[in-house]
Amino acid sequence: MNPGQKMFNDFFVERALDDRKAEAQELLNECFAKQDAGAFDRNYFAEIKPKFFAIVKPEAVDELTAAMDNFASRL
Repeated sequence: MNPGQKMFNDFFVERALDDRKAEAQELLNECFAKQDAGAFDRNYFAEIKPKFFAIVKPEAVDELTAAMDNFASRL
């Protein structure tokens, strides 16, 4: 896991619903593997994005939206 991935990993897991933290980690691992393989593109991002919002705490939606919008701008 590179430093940017580690930072997002910690950010997201901290904001995931308590009973879905393991699912959050699995989702992140899948995304990071795609990134490392060079297969993480706008289409994959659009496909995976709803999964992140399904497991994040409601009060963290705005923070996650900002972080994901920032990331998407660099794809």
